[in-house]
Amino acid sequence: MLRPIENLFDPDDYPDLLVGLGHPDDAAVWRIDETRSLVVTTDFFTPVVDDPYDYGAIAAANSLSDIYAMGGKPFLALNVAALPPDLPPAVTGRIILGGAEKAREAGVVIAGGHTVQDKEPKYGLIVLGFADPRRTLTKKGARPGDLLVLSKPLGFGTTTTALKRGRATAADIGEVVQWMKQLNRQAAELALEFGVRAATDITGFSLLGHAWEMAAASKVALRFDWASIPFTSGARQFASEFIFPGGAADNKLYFEPHVRYIRELSEDARLLLFDPQTSGGLLMAVPSGKLGGMLNRAEAIGQPLWVVGEVVEGEGIEVV
Repeated sequence: MLRPIENLFDPDDYPDLLVGLGHPDDAAVWRIDETRSLVVTTDFFTPVVDDPYDYGAIAAANSLSDIYAMGGKPFLALNVAALPPDLPPAVTGRIILGGAEKAREAGVVIAGGHTVQDKEPKYGLIVLGFADPRRTLTKKGARPGDLLVLSKPLGFGTTTTALKRGRATAADIGEVVQWMKQLNRQAAELALEFGVRAATDITGFSLLGHAWEMAAASKVALRFDWASIPFTSGARQFASEFIFPGGAADNKLYFEPHVRYIRELSEDARLLLFDPQTSGGLLMAVPSGKLGGMLNRAEAIGQPLWVVGEVVEGEGIEVV
């Protein structure tokens, strides 16, 4: 879809656009001066859960995540919504309230926005943040020897699909909603504190899809240890029943040619690695000498982290 405009903007004409026209990343970054950059992103989607307040909060957390993935601090947002005209005002109000209160938790003010009518609800945010251009996190900063650290488990896509099929319990949904509503703020702060150069948030392209983007941008290979990858409680059961959103098969079709399985995995286990996530965690490439301090600090502040692999010489993705 973007091919018609691929040559319309020459990166050489925009030297202050640090991220945006080259390798794909999580947000655009525009240099203001030597110590400040503006980070800009937008995201919105249809409901993934039934509760309108939770939907709004998850959508806001997901939109804010792209700023955190770049090492930025969000400060301003605008609502973007498409709402059915026959949706009760109480429901639309709860969606907007969920997003607003999540933004306020992040220290962000929502200063307006835009709505249109549509047959299916869609909601999200345009978000602006500030970052230090000398410490911006990008997908191209991973180096061989770095350790791969993940800040949320996987399994959101298969579990929310199980909800739509009437297979998920209240406990299953409560678990993933709690994770999806969690901001990636603390994980991003840890990344900056401990010298991380490369990060991305795990969303619609799945763990291996976003990991491949990082590997390709950094010109390295990422090696994942299957046994170390965390999943939500019901994810493996739902996967064994092949309950996945359509995006999982799309991700597998597109990204699997870049994946080498050193470990033998069943088809449902492989699909879990391509499961689209909504408001997933950060995947960070942490310098090995910084890992111990980062894990200790994370434990002290109550931020879960999992070491799931390493960066090595080569290209593509390995699963061992």
